[in-house]
Order: sequence, then structure tokens, then C-alpha cells
Amino acid sequence: MKTEADSDDVTLCPRDDICDTQRGQLSDHRGTHTADELYSCTQCDRRFAYQKGLRNHMNIHRGKFKCPECGKPCGNCSELAVHMRSHSGEKPFECTVCGKQFTQSGSVVKHSRIHSGEKPYKCHVCDKAFSQSADLNRHTRVHTGEKPHKCSLCDKSFSQTSNLQKHKRCVHSNSRPYGCPYCGKLSKIHSELKLHVRIHTDAKPYSCRHCSDCFTWRNQLKTHLLKSHNEGTWFTCDICQKKFSSKQELKVHVQRHESVKPYVCSECPKRFYRATELRLHHLVHLEYKQFSCGLCDKQFIRKPTVKIHFKKCSAEHSVTGVVL
Repeated sequence: MKTEADSDDVTLCPRDDICDTQRGQLSDHRGTHTADELYSCTQCDRRFAYQKGLRNHMNIHRGKFKCPECGKPCGNCSELAVHMRSHSGEKPFECTVCGKQFTQSGSVVKHSRIHSGEKPYKCHVCDKAFSQSADLNRHTRVHTGEKPHKCSLCDKSFSQTSNLQKHKRCVHSNSRPYGCPYCGKLSKIHSELKLHVRIHTDAKPYSCRHCSDCFTWRNQLKTHLLKSHNEGTWFTCDICQKKFSSKQELKVHVQRHESVKPYVCSECPKRFYRATELRLHHLVHLEYKQFSCGLCDKQFIRKPTVKIHFKKCSAEHSVTGVVL
């Protein structure tokens, strides 16, 4: 009979022919194998590194564990208990550094790596490191080119299920189920709403481990680390040698050199370098003026425009006040 000490030496990863991950490392190890190493769902295109993950997923199809409040199906009773906290607002696990609260203890562990900078998951191809195993799993598909998740409504394929779901909601649906509790703005995806809410709350969840600076967006922290602490990698334009903190920023910059504007307005012939520029332009056609001056009530389509107007308007009011 094996003792507890013996069991610690047993390799528990089901792919022990290619992987030597053991008991102590398995909590974050799930999902690090490529798609051909996973267990597949017979009812959808989801795949899993463990049979247990597949079993929990099948429970969702069967509706075995349903939320009594909203009817959302969960994989098991513990997952349902965690989900119920979203209705009660209960967040019993707190980050000791910034005080941010979470519904799961595992979420605190993952979040704490923002502060510590720990990146325990390394790519075997390029040695790039990640703070979460799921990020490493996504990254490995950059090398393999694998896109196992296909859209049933068009011929596009994706490397992640989340990207496929986002694609279906953004491209093939007009549904905007997520509403901002502060201004009522509707979003197609929950992650987009979470980012939007930070505008109202002024939350700054990304803190620098070298100094006391905190940031609203992850890319702001990344840029700060590069500029202030020389940490990270700059992306340099081969044409003008200008440096950028992200590959996407460099890509857009190069398009400006090449005069490539891939985003075309469906209402007029105008073209744009970025999807965000196109979305802002669409407001012109909608004639929806969501921003108004607090001094004269004049309305504007874009936020930067109302900011410029407000400075002029407040200066005029100040002058008027002096004269009177």
C-alpha cells in the first residue's frame, strides 16, 4: 500500500507520456496541453485536459446544477456555490496588497501575481513566461497555428472558445445584454463592460511592484515598466525606429507608413486604421450626442470634443463673472 509520501512522487497528469507534471503542480496545470491532447465534448467544440473537466462540462449540457436565481447551468455544486455569490455580492477572499475582493480563493492567487510579477509558466519554444497557465495555453497556439474552434455561422476559426463566443455575439448578433450601472451604456460582452465601469469608479487595479504608481489599464502599467524601470521589451518600427510598448501599437503604426486603412465605414466611403476609430466615426451617422457641457448644456458626439469645449466655456464664465 502506498504511503502519503509515496503518492507525492506519482505523476498524475493523464498525458504522462509527454508530461511529468506531478501532484503539487496540478492545480494550475490544467489546460496547458495542445488540443490534440485534450478530451473532447460530443455536443460542442470544447476540449479539456482532464476527464474531470469534461465531466463537469457535460453537467452544463445536462443542466444538472442550475442556478435557482438566473437558471445558469454549472459544472458541479462547488461551481454553483461560487456563482451564487455573484447574486449575493459576497466576496470573501481579499488581496492583501490592494484590498481587491474575489469570490474564489484561486482568483486571489492569480491576481497576486500582478503585484509580485511572478510568471511560473514558460513556453518551451520561445521561453516567454506567463502568470497563468491559460495564457500559456493560448500562447502555444501562436507556434502551432492551431484554431480548433469554428464558427457555425461563417467560416472563421479561433484558437480559443472565448474568442469564438465573442465573435458570435459581436458579429452575428445585435444583442447587448450587459448594462452599465452608472450610465446605462450597453455592451455586447461582459469584459467590455468591466473595462467601461472603470471610467466611473476610477479603479486602478494594476500596481507597479517597483514604486507606488497604480494604473487603470494593463497597457499603462506595461508602458510605465518600460519607461520608468527598463523592464520588458520595446517593439521598434523598422522604418522610422519609433518604439512601442505593444505589438498591436506597432502594427497600427506600420499601417500608417503603408497608408493601409483596413476598417471601412458601412455608411460612407471613409476608412480607418483602428476599429476604435471606426466605432467613434459611426456615432456621426447615428447623430447620438451622449456628452453634454455642464455649464451651457451644449451636446457633443465625442468625449474629447466636450472636454475642449468645457475649458473654453468655463474660461468665458470666469471672465463674465469678473466683469459682473
